[in-house]
Amino acid sequence: MMRTGLIVGIDGHALDRRSRRVLAHPAVVGVILFSRNYRDSGQLIALCDEIRALREPRLLICVDQEGGRVQRFRSGFTALPPLGELGRWYRSHPERALDLAYRHGRIMAAEVLGHGVDLSLAPVLDLDRGSEVIGDRAFSDDSTAVMALAGHYLAGMRDAGMKNCGKHFPGHGSVRADTHHEVVVDARSRDQMADDIAPFAELAGQLDSVMPAHVCYSCMDDRPAGFSRAWIQEVLRNELGFGGIVISDDLDMSGAVVAGSVQDRWQACESAGCDLALVCDPSSAEGLVSSADAEYEQFEGARASAGRLLGQAQFTLAEQETVSEFRAWKQSLNKLAGE
Repeated sequence: MMRTGLIVGIDGHALDRRSRRVLAHPAVVGVILFSRNYRDSGQLIALCDEIRALREPRLLICVDQEGGRVQRFRSGFTALPPLGELGRWYRSHPERALDLAYRHGRIMAAEVLGHGVDLSLAPVLDLDRGSEVIGDRAFSDDSTAVMALAGHYLAGMRDAGMKNCGKHFPGHGSVRADTHHEVVVDARSRDQMADDIAPFAELAGQLDSVMPAHVCYSCMDDRPAGFSRAWIQEVLRNELGFGGIVISDDLDMSGAVVAGSVQDRWQACESAGCDLALVCDPSSAEGLVSSADAEYEQFEGARASAGRLLGQAQFTLAEQETVSEFRAWKQSLNKLAGE
């Protein structure tokens, strides 16, 4: 019996009948929004209000608002530099970089929460060591710098009232291929992976959720980490002591096909110990839930997990905009992003 809840993608700027039907399914506990769901600030607020009103307890609303090339909401939002820009500053001006990391996390979270979205799936804790998909999404190629900068970034998110998601455990940045497009194997030993794992180990007590990579780390398992009980239960939970929520990366990614059909992948992440799973393609999500014979009660645990990640803004965005320091922080980030 399935218990891993789904966070699904939807189409459009407002809820249509199809989306409402999918979001009403007992297995669905959240929504992830993309650029396709954003036109302007007013529209986004209205969409989030629609989603919040659908169910009680309400659905978790997520987005990837990392900055740089992964920023789903742009017009009307502060331009956020890639995290790698903070790493470059850290090499020459570490104190300034740490301050910027706090500002980045705080402004990002305040703006996202201010529009009704609960959680940005951030920060990236991977190392920038040659990955095609990670690159400057990572703070640095140095694990010590990643730990320092991420700690300040997490503090900014927390002070804004947002939970967090460290990704992509146990580290996607040291393998070149992109799991969005192909099956990826990292053949290094555990000892060789020590630097990649270090940020997750150091910050385990501060992370509200963790997203495993769809990379196969053959030193522990021939399955991707998100489908691996060895990585999730033995390493993440038992060795690192992580007690938060585990969210599988998108089940539609090519790196996940080793587990079989999307239904098989859902079962695989359930067996591995994932609490929640992303299904970002709306058609895939619709097909998955339409074939799932599920009772409301079996997803009580998943709803509780999603509830632990709901955001609670400390102040309204309008209130924060009246503070000169908040406006100055936005300007500094815009400048760093080249706007």
